[in-house]
Amino acid sequence: MIGLPGSASPIRRSRGSAGGGAGSGDGPREILTIVGPTGVGKTAVAVAVAKRLRAEIVSADSRQIFRGMDIGTAKPTAAERADVLHHMIDIVDPTDAYDASRFASDAERVIARLLGGGIEPIVVGGTGFYLASLFEGLFEGAGRDDDAREELRARLEREGAAALHRELAEVDPAAAKRIHPNDAARIVRALEVFRSTGRPLSEWQSDPTRTPGYRARYVALTMDRGSLNTLIERRVEAMMEAGLLEEVRRLVASGQLREGTQAASAVGYRELIPLVEDPAAVDPDDLAAAIEEIKRNTRRYAKRQVTWFSQLPGATWLDVGDFDAEEAAGEVLARWREAA
Repeated sequence: MIGLPGSASPIRRSRGSAGGGAGSGDGPREILTIVGPTGVGKTAVAVAVAKRLRAEIVSADSRQIFRGMDIGTAKPTAAERADVLHHMIDIVDPTDAYDASRFASDAERVIARLLGGGIEPIVVGGTGFYLASLFEGLFEGAGRDDDAREELRARLEREGAAALHRELAEVDPAAAKRIHPNDAARIVRALEVFRSTGRPLSEWQSDPTRTPGYRARYVALTMDRGSLNTLIERRVEAMMEAGLLEEVRRLVASGQLREGTQAASAVGYRELIPLVEDPAAVDPDDLAAAIEEIKRNTRRYAKRQVTWFSQLPGATWLDVGDFDAEEAAGEVLARWREAA
């Protein structure tokens, strides 16, 4: 099980598990929440669970919110969305900014509406700061994103601190006013927060703690690192075969996807944008290098997700390496019912 040494069993309950179960009357209502690293198979498992419960899915994915960004974000297929209703997908354009606080408010309204109609909601996703904002109310360490930081530091070397400060002044005027144009470290940090959360750092710093309306009963899917990396590489190749390059080209040509925006920082898109911005034909060697970069960045992202989820209080870990989606769904439901 990646990132979790010492676990002899594919299922374990982390320390600090909240008592009371899914149907407990003490405290906020518990919501089944399926998490895990990218590529582990969350969508297929969640759809199988939802069909058995006649539930609906509330997505907690910071990239699937964007319309038109379909292939590279691995959105549920048309068939999966026909089988089970999905919420919080395709809700904003790639030119828009969308933050974790807004997600928490929007997702809470969806959950309340579903519960009011007698429908069980299942929260599914891999964006840790969305989940933290929804279920914890306070997002500490807002917007830590190693990939975004690396990209910004590369731009810092090419363009200088003044250019990045001008960009900061456009997206977060309050922070730009406080940060000196030569303070490269703080400029990069402020832009990193905006890139990863869609919300200015100045707003995060002034935002009061939100009291969450629900709490999560986490089931975290995992598998050994080698198997997950293999699945990630295959998925990237499948995305390219499905037309990811053409999707990026179309979004860039329409003005929907531009460097420097929140949407353009998504893995799978930021690596291809430079290739399609050049009107000349894409060089095969450059394309091959970009594909390898997507694979590498996706593996890194999955590793960071596991680190984040390993710190969740009360999470049940399920190794799905030997299960198909239906079998894994049965295991998820068994743990959920044990908690009820």
